[in-house]
Amino acid sequence: MLQILSVIGDKWSILVIGQLRDGTLRFGELHRAVKGISQRMLTLTLRQLERDGLVTRTVHPSVPPRVDYALTELGTTLLDSVVALGHWATAHRQEITTHRRRYDAARRP
Repeated sequence: MLQILSVIGDKWSILVIGQLRDGTLRFGELHRAVKGISQRMLTLTLRQLERDGLVTRTVHPSVPPRVDYALTELGTTLLDSVVALGHWATAHRQEITTHRRRYDAARRP
């Protein structure tokens, strides 16, 4: 159970799943949409999500090759939780930032 939670609880996995909520995206589109992720980390994240059955990878024979990613039926079952977590983080971002500043200030020499 912990192994599964560590994958789907990873920040990059949550952001990728959230971006795929509206449908299929190409690798480049995902890379632009998930701010701050490197190409390597996106590749690793997508491979793990595919391995877990949450994302499908479709390669289209073209030049250059076109690769599309989409949520599987299992992946879509995570959407409510991922979206709720995103809303919670947005709603409480300022409050958490304030708490972090207070905590850090109290521990400075």
